[in-house]
Amino acid sequence: MKSSRRKFIKTALASGAAIGLSSITTFAENKEGRIELADSIFEQKKKNRNVVGLSCEPLDKVRIGFIGLGMRGPDAVSRMMKIDGVEIKALCDLIPERVKSVQEMVKKEGRPEALEFYGSENAWMRMCERDDIDLVYSCTPWDLHVPNAIYAMKHGKHAAIEVPAATTVKDCWELVNTAESTRRHCMMLENCCYDFFELATLNMERQGLLGEIVHAECAYIHDLRWLKFDKEKGYQGMWRLKYSMRHTGNLYPTHGLGPVAQIMNINRGDKFDYLTSMSSNQFGMSLYAKEKFGEDSLEAKQSYKLGDMNTTLVRTYKGKTIMIQHDTTSPRPYSRIHILSGTKGIAMKWPQQKIALEPDAHAWLKDDEYKLLMEKYEHPLAKKIGEKAREVGGHGGMDFIMDWRLIYCLRNGLPLDQDVYDAATWSSLIELSEISTSNKSKSVEVPDFTRGAWKTTPKIGIVT
Repeated sequence: MKSSRRKFIKTALASGAAIGLSSITTFAENKEGRIELADSIFEQKKKNRNVVGLSCEPLDKVRIGFIGLGMRGPDAVSRMMKIDGVEIKALCDLIPERVKSVQEMVKKEGRPEALEFYGSENAWMRMCERDDIDLVYSCTPWDLHVPNAIYAMKHGKHAAIEVPAATTVKDCWELVNTAESTRRHCMMLENCCYDFFELATLNMERQGLLGEIVHAECAYIHDLRWLKFDKEKGYQGMWRLKYSMRHTGNLYPTHGLGPVAQIMNINRGDKFDYLTSMSSNQFGMSLYAKEKFGEDSLEAKQSYKLGDMNTTLVRTYKGKTIMIQHDTTSPRPYSRIHILSGTKGIAMKWPQQKIALEPDAHAWLKDDEYKLLMEKYEHPLAKKIGEKAREVGGHGGMDFIMDWRLIYCLRNGLPLDQDVYDAATWSSLIELSEISTSNKSKSVEVPDFTRGAWKTTPKIGIVT
């Protein structure tokens, strides 16, 4: 990150009452590798009210301002135009051509022209300051997610930010504190929670088909070497490379973890207690760079900190376990794993969707039995809008289901399926896994971002 960009983000987070908090959250690491809350957190607890189950005023029409129109933004705008009760109010990107391109897409849909913001690093702030926007939808690189969301909430907007929500524990607390003080929604756009199989297994767990889920496995295994070294995309692609150069651990845990955490009632009856994390050495990035750019290239001589495969194990307060893996370097098929092991059976998504149940759980269900089971436990959201979701697209339709559900909840004044505590808890594993990995896999406690509210918060129900 350039020094000017660092200075800009630092200023955005701390310049004035419009965005800054009166007491910034700080953390200290003790000799056991635990991340502990500083006194300021407990002082803020007295001022803030938790936003568990937050319901806000219903919005007849949701006016959206989009920040970031690179890889993800244009598709998000396109999907939102397929949903009733949505107005594309504003478009923002540093590069003017991107704004103009998406604006043409909006006009082709017969919608009014959106307001345009571009050309400077604070253009998105001017957009957030308007009074005619209800939701700020951020598709920016990771380092802007927290500034975008905090500034939006401080100006009375709901915030929806791409994954991960934050990359440090401190920033996770910033999101929580701001959501609590402003009483605005802050949702991490974890689309994998809305994939069809994940929704079905949530339904299965809630109806007791798999029994008590005692262990789960999940991952983000996705060969992204081509994207990390894609110089044609400029900063849009290269910022991922910089994270691989500077950090280790699990840089992207939420795609696999989100659905599992919801199924296992994390922050809703159980919580993450502690984790331990281990990474292999780095091999693949250097090899790829040598083959693509030559052995004497700067890319080949560059050191990369991110290990090829990271495995993180989380133990919950109630004694459940979760394995999360991260590998964006190895030449292997995409997988989020998604294994749920319960007292009555097991469900698995990759490399093939399978289910095994008592009393014959040693054998996978036959194809016809599996098909009948999936029809029986199809999630109500999938039944209602699944066909349209597949037609609209977005990772097979799950992006559309996520957007549709977000707008539905905002229009009806309902709590969101994913709240700021989920965003903080799932994202905190980025820094916590790096701490553990860098300290010979020493156990690290996971902060309770709900401040005890997880004990009484009901689990997510089945949407009816």
